[in-house]
Amino acid sequence: MQDMTKGSIACHLIRYAIPMILGNIMQLTYNAADSVIIGKILGKNALAAVSTSNPVMTIMILGASGIGIGAGVIMSRLYGGGDLEGLRREFCTTLVMGTILSLMTFGVGILSAGHILRLINTPVEIMPMAVRYLRIIFVGFLFSFQFNILSHAMRSIGDSKTPTVFLGISCGLNVLLDLLFVGVLGFGVTGAAVATVCSQGMSVVLCSIRIRNKVTVLRLSLGEVVVDRKLLLETAQSGALTALQQAAQPIGKVVIQSVINAQGTIAIGAFNAVCRVDDFACIPAQSMGSGTMTCTAQNRGARNSDRVWASFKWGLVIAICYYPVICGLTLMFKEPIVRLLCPGKYSQMVLMGVTYLSVKAWVFILACVNNAIQGFFRGMGRMSIVLVATVMQISIRAFCVTLWVPRIGITGEAYGCLVGWSCQLIFETICLIILRKRMEEDCIG
Repeated sequence: MQDMTKGSIACHLIRYAIPMILGNIMQLTYNAADSVIIGKILGKNALAAVSTSNPVMTIMILGASGIGIGAGVIMSRLYGGGDLEGLRREFCTTLVMGTILSLMTFGVGILSAGHILRLINTPVEIMPMAVRYLRIIFVGFLFSFQFNILSHAMRSIGDSKTPTVFLGISCGLNVLLDLLFVGVLGFGVTGAAVATVCSQGMSVVLCSIRIRNKVTVLRLSLGEVVVDRKLLLETAQSGALTALQQAAQPIGKVVIQSVINAQGTIAIGAFNAVCRVDDFACIPAQSMGSGTMTCTAQNRGARNSDRVWASFKWGLVIAICYYPVICGLTLMFKEPIVRLLCPGKYSQMVLMGVTYLSVKAWVFILACVNNAIQGFFRGMGRMSIVLVATVMQISIRAFCVTLWVPRIGITGEAYGCLVGWSCQLIFETICLIILRKRMEEDCIG
């Protein structure tokens, strides 16, 4: 546990973010390994089948993460304010709500997988593989939903290390099972999907055991397994807004993916490769944003406005300092990374990816700043601002993609990011100024 209401804020943020960065990098390393294994062993059609399902999977995972984030902000506030009984009630309420929602999503997903893939222009030649893969992934969503809730509960009390360890174990298991099911047993994309489901189930088991045996503030007795109606309403409101915000980005990416899909399997493979690089590049900024959110929420619960604003300032400073590192590394290693992630010797695919990253590397500064600001707004409970900003950004970005990608290729998506993220930053800056002014007026009054 980590009490962020005392001590150095910068140290708290760094100590909180480092395990999350490592965990997310491990997750993305698995994703990249998954692409390499499928691409090298099964070929470009199998890689395209998995790639075209990725935006749908991302919507599910980020929707679940949104519920976890919304509940995590409430739990952080209760923990910062010393209300441990309220913390356990919120934890239990979120678990019950999450279980019901995950079962509903599972049922709808199994039935509609084919329709979803047709809506995003999945090529006919890869449709059977993509449908099989996506239906099995929907089974794993039952586990990924629960893992998101359990991990955000532990992070709300400042423990970002334990979920990271379990995520690392899960990713390692996933890679081993990929090699077994795809490389040795020859189960194809079905084997890759089953490997993912098994590893997700393992992460839930490990988190549950850890909370039961070690995390006393989250341990629930049978008498505490109740749903608090007031907290349920607050969690539903906060979680729904955050889930919508989290899902808005990948929903927009589904539109983007449909435009990419229309360009053919070479473009799909190149875009899948650069998306892996994008994910790696943005992880530290996203992790720092999560740290800013938790630190802000805990100090908000402790009613310490000075530390609330200091949390934002330090989160922003650290995120900006990260930008030159990731920009330089992306420009330096763009070609070998793209070659690693692309199947075989598809030179046109590699050229597309390298051209894209030559533009996108310079745009990462906007991702760094926006993540810090959004983490602050989440910690303040201003989920509606984050939702509006994200919908604005991804809508503008998707619109630009539909105009530019058919004309200049996937690099048009990088320029779309530049325009969308810039508009998001302008909106968030205006909201920050208004929020600061209102808080100062409340203090004067």
